[in-house]
Amino acid sequence: MNPEMKECQNCKKDFIIEPDDFAFYEKIKVPSPTFCPECRMQRRFAWRNERTLHRRKCGLTGKDVITCFSPNSGVTVYDRDEWWSDKWDPLEYGITYDFKVPFFEQFKKLLNTVPMPTVFNGRSTNSNYSNHIGEFKDGYLAFAGWEGENITYASRCNGSKDCMDVFAVSDSQMCYDDVRSVKLYQSFFSLDSEACSNSYFLYDCKACTDCFGCTNLRSKSYYIFNQPYSREEYFEKIKSFDLGSHKNLETMRKKFEELKLGALRKFAHMVNTKNVTGDNVVNAANSQQCFDMINEMKDCKYQVHGGWKLNESYDGYGTGAGAELLYEALDTGAQGSRFFFDLVVWTGHDVQYSYNCQSCENCFGCIGVRSKSYCIFNKQYTKEEYETLVPKIIEHMNAMPYKDKEGREYRYGEFFPIELSPFGYNETIAQDYFPLERSEAQMRGYIWVDKEASEHQPTIKAENLPDHIKDADDAILKEVIECSGCQRVYRIIKRELDFLKRFNIALPRKCFECRHQDRFHQVNFPRLYNRQCQCTGSVTRNAQRVASDQTLQATRYANSSSHLHGDELCPNEFETTYAPDRPEVVYCEACYNAEIV
Repeated sequence: MNPEMKECQNCKKDFIIEPDDFAFYEKIKVPSPTFCPECRMQRRFAWRNERTLHRRKCGLTGKDVITCFSPNSGVTVYDRDEWWSDKWDPLEYGITYDFKVPFFEQFKKLLNTVPMPTVFNGRSTNSNYSNHIGEFKDGYLAFAGWEGENITYASRCNGSKDCMDVFAVSDSQMCYDDVRSVKLYQSFFSLDSEACSNSYFLYDCKACTDCFGCTNLRSKSYYIFNQPYSREEYFEKIKSFDLGSHKNLETMRKKFEELKLGALRKFAHMVNTKNVTGDNVVNAANSQQCFDMINEMKDCKYQVHGGWKLNESYDGYGTGAGAELLYEALDTGAQGSRFFFDLVVWTGHDVQYSYNCQSCENCFGCIGVRSKSYCIFNKQYTKEEYETLVPKIIEHMNAMPYKDKEGREYRYGEFFPIELSPFGYNETIAQDYFPLERSEAQMRGYIWVDKEASEHQPTIKAENLPDHIKDADDAILKEVIECSGCQRVYRIIKRELDFLKRFNIALPRKCFECRHQDRFHQVNFPRLYNRQCQCTGSVTRNAQRVASDQTLQATRYANSSSHLHGDELCPNEFETTYAPDRPEVVYCEACYNAEIV
């Protein structure tokens, strides 16, 4: 079969379906997509609210709860423990399929009927102000993570302990304000680093200890701004930086940004991969356009944030854990197979168009069902009835498609329409990756949830906080601080104050969400560009900058070794998340390894 060019029915841009894609769609018996990969990603992401929490009443007990579903979402919520109890039965809400109404309209009706848990926390304790986590203990405002203890203000933090204000950090301990790093210990303000300890402001460093403001280093100790110091000189110099002062900390942040700009960039972060494109992928084979995928993946495409032995799966976010044959899935997998168009579906097989179902087999259009088989819209059927009815429903979905506000048609094979999401577009990770203004979102028919006014008035502005952490006593815990970024209010909590004092770090001037956004935007958007290696021999300059541009001086890299291509432009080409107009110097693997490894 030859590649096929199609026009996305959402953005109207052309996209290509490759022969391998057709083979996958044929294997799982679904039609080829009508949305391009990025529009499919945006559509899935609009059903994933990770970090926006609301106060509501539990629909079962009436007690106050914290939930990711807003009071106006139309969704009934039960306290997580009550939801998992035997005090209610999801099948009591079952409905008979109506062949006079489009499938997605009926699913929305069911979604507004079946209770949902307040948050999606699996086997976690004392972590009520967190969401989409598993195996957590004492998490606070921790999101999208697995296995953590005493994790605070974090997103995508896995296998870690005593970490605060981190994004995409794994297997680390006592870290602060780190991004996309692994196996760090007492390291702070670092990006894309591994197995480092007692360090500050690192970019692309590995196996380093006691380093400050360094880039592209391997197995070094007592380096400051990439220059060696004696042990005594190092600690004396570090002491003088005094990051307990907010003024000093901001000065170092700015200097580190300049250092990062001049650092050498490898086209992609790949470890033990074969025939893989994307970025930040570990132990994978035969997978294309995959990002932030770790711990084994094979034969996958269009994946973000997952892994853990994921096989033969397309179009996912937060998928994996021994799963295979997943398609258009969010937070789904866990030893499951053949999960199509699902959200939060774990273990089992052959589940389609379902939300928050566990240990199920052969279910279609179900919500909140556990350990069941042969259910449709939460109604029990026999095996024979199910196998007769599902093909008729699929035929009906094609004959009577759902049409959204802008005329896009949703037949069998399409993920849920954004406009039916129970979350405001601005509450979801779609807003992180594909930001929209309120007017544009509403014009497209998407929900927009205005932030609830705080019941607390600010007692102090961030700019009036004590400059030095040593001057902040427990009285600061009573203050309601106005964020310098969004002007909303936030507090300093006890464990945060203790951590900052212990490691001599200044009080934050922004709320958690603004700090998260600062970290999130340090990672490139999951989109690939075809580029050529920029290495030109002895000194590489970013050709995208003109000679009069001062940025040119910051984006010039002097090679420290000879390369096979000499002083000619390296001919190697690759796919990278660094757009052609970015200022960083980007090398192929061979040229990068010649300089760094």
